Amino acid sequence: MTPAQRLRQVANLLNGSTVLGLLLARSARCGIRTGPRGLLIATGYRPRLPVAGAFAVGNVVLFRGDAGQVRGNPVLLGHEERHCTQYAWCLGLPFLPLYFLAAGWSFLRTGSAGSGNIFERMAGLEAGGYVDSRGSRRTGNRNVTRNGHRFHRSDPSNKRSEA
Repeated sequence: MTPAQRLRQVANLLNGSTVLGLLLARSARCGIRTGPRGLLIATGYRPRLPVAGAFAVGNVVLFRGDAGQVRGNPVLLGHEERHCTQYAWCLGLPFLPLYFLAAGWSFLRTGSAGSGNIFERMAGLEAGGYVDSRGSRRTGNRNVTRNGHRFHRSDPSNKRSEA
């Protein structure tokens, strides 16, 4: 573990965010194990909220899937690790209202809670499974417009413009 990772681990423990993450994981009956770079990995998260497949609280990363799915998705783990660092920079629990304000602002501006959210953008939109709906971009054989709607270009019945 690097000195920066150790500092994040200690900061999130002292600011209470990791303790909250552990309480949440225990109350959701998640399996908890140590992970890479000072993270704690909680698997089997079942409550309906948040809707995300993974999310971080302090240095605890909660996944809906099992340990095999976590190991199979290092990009998502890296995205969530960046959120762990954001908790430390925000001195712990103040991250939560700041994140929700950023998500609301993003939703008002882009129609997506993640696309214009500074925390998601800094953690890597694509790594977190988000689409950048601030503009339009090509993704495989699908097009994503400014308002986040997807449609096949090859579908002649869909006349939606990209403007």
